[in-house]
Amino acid sequence: MPVQPIAELIRFARHNSPFYRELYADLADHVTCLTDLPVVPQTDFWRANTPRDNRLLTAPLDEAVVFRSGGTTGSPKFSYYTRTEWREFTTAFGAGLVHAGLRPGHRVADLFYAGDLYASFTFVLDSLHRSPVANVRLPIGGATPWESTAATLEEFRVQAVAGTPTTLCSLAARLADAGRTLPDVELLLFGGECLFGDQLPLLQKAFPNAEPRSLGYASVDAGLLGEAVPGGDPRVHRAFTPHTVVEILCDETDEPVDGNGVPGRLVVTDLRRRLMPVLRYPAGDRAEWVDREAGVFRILGRAEEGVRVGPVSLHTEDVHGIVTAADTRGEVMALQLVVRRRDGRDGLVLRLAVADPGKPPAALGESVVATVLAERPFYAGATASGHVNPLGVEWVQHQDLAVNSRSGKLIRVVDERPHT
Repeated sequence: MPVQPIAELIRFARHNSPFYRELYADLADHVTCLTDLPVVPQTDFWRANTPRDNRLLTAPLDEAVVFRSGGTTGSPKFSYYTRTEWREFTTAFGAGLVHAGLRPGHRVADLFYAGDLYASFTFVLDSLHRSPVANVRLPIGGATPWESTAATLEEFRVQAVAGTPTTLCSLAARLADAGRTLPDVELLLFGGECLFGDQLPLLQKAFPNAEPRSLGYASVDAGLLGEAVPGGDPRVHRAFTPHTVVEILCDETDEPVDGNGVPGRLVVTDLRRRLMPVLRYPAGDRAEWVDREAGVFRILGRAEEGVRVGPVSLHTEDVHGIVTAADTRGEVMALQLVVRRRDGRDGLVLRLAVADPGKPPAALGESVVATVLAERPFYAGATASGHVNPLGVEWVQHQDLAVNSRSGKLIRVVDERPHT
């Protein structure tokens, strides 16, 4: 499907999607500019995007592939692609793999996770399949025992290994403990979460000749976001023009940021998807332009809409709902999600504001933690595997919560991890 003119895409979404029809009800009949559209409110977007009685999709669900994006088991979030859209998605991303370092003849191991409607394994495998350079694909997966994975990598003298930083570091730790290295690996293609500096020595020990590189920047809900840019900073990506339009919006005004080096939240418009339109959709990350004219930007970490803790994704609205349900006496005045890094692992702390933090309602803290872990069992599993630190609770007064220095608004997600 060719790239659609913005005016036509807006017209199509308004005519065929009840959600977009309601969202744009107060706009002029003929809209030609993206900045005339409101940013998609994520809570309403996902509330409309249900398997039954869906109000977001533009057609009946007769032909599509379905994936699960972030969210708790109590409110899963699904994304839909027609076969044409999925083919174009993976073809464009596959072309970007060349900029990530993929070379003709590379033997590539896919260590991303499969099953339970997760997209990453299938997405990477299909992107490699449709890449413009020949390559040998080894679909190992992220749940294979490390001994088997290591044996396959050695037998085929694999040159590129693709996976989340958590998976790559877990394999590296096993190799290091066994006194083994994989010197044939040239590229560690990571995606799905940030790679931190304190992880590099471990990766270097197990893969002495490998360079960590971003696989590219995409998500199953937002779609194409950015292709890797060669250079020293793996956070830097280039927008997938003409497939998508990336905007960075000012925190205070929601107006597009034109200058370089000004942080804001990243939103994306996909000019090819029609079944599940994506128009000014918040990608969940903060970013800044490195070269606005060239479409090059740097990812700065997660925005308010969601948080990534190691391999685990959580949506702030889901966590807020859990806390509200557990807080039957109304003791919590406000909540922040705080991401910290200790002992080489990410961890999430729920910062709860109460009247007297010196006498915290311990039972409430235990109930909140237990409910979050029950609703998001992947976090409990990642903790048991040593991939993330245990979920914690921090009691504070309301004035101790972090706020925006200019507006005084509460910052919902505080990322205290080092990003340099």
